[in-house]
Amino acid sequence: MKVAFRIIAFAIAVSVFAGIAVSVFTSCAFKKAPDNKITVWHWMNDRRDAFKELAKQYEQIAGIQVEFKLFSPPDIYAQKVIAAARAGRLPDVFGILGEKKTLAAFIKAKYVLDLTPYMDEEEKAWQKSFYPQALGVIRFKSGNEYAVEKGIYGVPIDITVMEFLYNKKLFVQAGLDPQSPPKDFDEFIAYAQKIKKSSAADGFVCGWGEGWLLNALATEWAFNLMGEKKFFQTIEGKVPYTDKDWVEVFSKFADMEKAGILASDITTMINKEAEDAFSRGNAAFSFNGSWSINVYKQLSPDLEYAFFPLPKISQRFPVKIWGGAGSSFMVNAKSPRKEKVINFLKWLTAKKQQEFLALETNNLPAIKNCESGFSDILLSLLEDLNILTHPNIWPQNEDSRVLEVMNTGLQQIIMGIRTPQEVAQKIQKIKQRILRQ
Repeated sequence: MKVAFRIIAFAIAVSVFAGIAVSVFTSCAFKKAPDNKITVWHWMNDRRDAFKELAKQYEQIAGIQVEFKLFSPPDIYAQKVIAAARAGRLPDVFGILGEKKTLAAFIKAKYVLDLTPYMDEEEKAWQKSFYPQALGVIRFKSGNEYAVEKGIYGVPIDITVMEFLYNKKLFVQAGLDPQSPPKDFDEFIAYAQKIKKSSAADGFVCGWGEGWLLNALATEWAFNLMGEKKFFQTIEGKVPYTDKDWVEVFSKFADMEKAGILASDITTMINKEAEDAFSRGNAAFSFNGSWSINVYKQLSPDLEYAFFPLPKISQRFPVKIWGGAGSSFMVNAKSPRKEKVINFLKWLTAKKQQEFLALETNNLPAIKNCESGFSDILLSLLEDLNILTHPNIWPQNEDSRVLEVMNTGLQQIIMGIRTPQEVAQKIQKIKQRILRQ
C-alpha cells in the first residue's frame, strides 16, 4: 500500500526516538486479553473485508479469534501506534509506518520481536517462501547505521512497485500504439503533448502535493543518470547536490512544466485526487504504485491502462524503481501470545491465503509461486521485481531535512518560482549545515 512509501513527518520521527526510548522502562504492563484472541492493528482500508474473511477462516481452523482493527488515515494511525507504545498498550500485531529509523526506534525500545529464529526453522522454510525484495525492507543487516541487531523484524504481506501508467484509450485516439509505451523521456514528452492536442486530457497527472511522490521519481531518474555509487556518495556528502547530474535530474521537472503537459494544479494535488483524475481519463500518464490497481478497479472498472517502469533520461545506467514490501506486520515482543501470533502469521502468509489476498485486493503477494491466478496487469509488475530499490534497503538514508528542502524545491521548479540550479544550491546549503553538525 502506498502509505508504506509515505515519509511520515520529521516531527513524528523525532517523537518516536525521544518518546519510546524514555517510556520503555516506565510503560504499563501489556493489556490483559483472552489467550485465544489475537488483536491486529492496521491502516489498510482496501483489505477490511478480506481480513475479516480470513479471520473467520482461522477461527474455524485453529479456534483462535483474530480481531483486525482498522485505523485511518495513515498519519493518525502512525501517531496512535507511537502513543500505544509509550503507554505499553500495543496490540499483539501491528504495522509501523514511516522511515526505517522509525522501525529501528521500536526495535531498540524492545517493542518488536526478532522473527529470525522462526524464519530459520525447518531449514529456513518460512524465510525462503518470501520474495527477497519483500524481506529487504524489514531486515537489518550487520553493521547497519541504526545500530539494530541483525535480524528480520516483520512479516511482509504484499509487495509494492512504483511505475508510470498510461491510458490505452487515449493512446488509440491520438494514433499511438497502445502496446508501446514511451521508452525515454523525450518520447514521453512527445506522446503526452500529442495526446493533449488530440483530446481534452492533460499529459500527466500525479499527487505532487505529497512530496514523497516527487522524491520517488527524482530518485529513480537519479539512479538512471548517475548510477547507485554516485547516488550514495551524495548521501555520504562526497558528491554535492550542485553536481551537474543532480541539476539535470531537477531540470526534468522544469522540462515537463515547459512542455505544457502537467495538470494545472499538480503541485497542490494529493494522490487520491490524482488517482481520481486518471481513472476518469483526464490524463494520459501518471506515476503511482501497484496499490492503484485496486483503486482504479473501484473508481473505474472499465479503465484501460498499463504500467511501464520509467521513461529513461540516460542510457548510462540501468533503471531502478521504488518497491519492496508494501505492508508488513510486526509482533509485539511484550505480547504473552507470541507463539499463537507466529502460528497465525505463518498461516496468513501461506500460499492459499496469499492467493486470496491477491485476488481480493489486487496487490502483489509477498511470497513466491502465487501468480497462477494473476491478472495480466499484476503479471506485468511481477516482471520488474528484479529492478526494485527503496530507502529502507539502502546502506544509508538522506536526512529528512534535506529531503524536505528537495521536495519543496521540486514543487517550486514546477511552479516556475525557482530554477533547478537555485534548488540544487539550496539543497546543498542545508546538506552542508547538517554535515557540519
